Amino acid sequence: MDGNLETVCRICGLDVDDLRFDVHGLPLFVICECCGGESGYEDTTLAAVRHYRESWIADGAPWFDPKARPPDWKLSRHLSNVPPAWR
Repeated sequence: MDGNLETVCRICGLDVDDLRFDVHGLPLFVICECCGGESGYEDTTLAAVRHYRESWIADGAPWFDPKARPPDWKLSRHLSNVPPAWR
């Protein structure tokens, strides 16, 4: 992917090459199959991202689409994919 395009979920770090924001930074309103966060809605500010992430983790970090969860999934490894600006 082009370095200017965002494919990683700002909330949980999932990266399945779904474009979440375009080259102009405009949201494409993609719902993350892991945390259920919607690009351009729950992830527009750092405070909102942190709040959503904390709530999601407090609820046990359930997958929005459980069928998409890899069998070897580990929360700590997954969260390490969150872009540094959104941690």
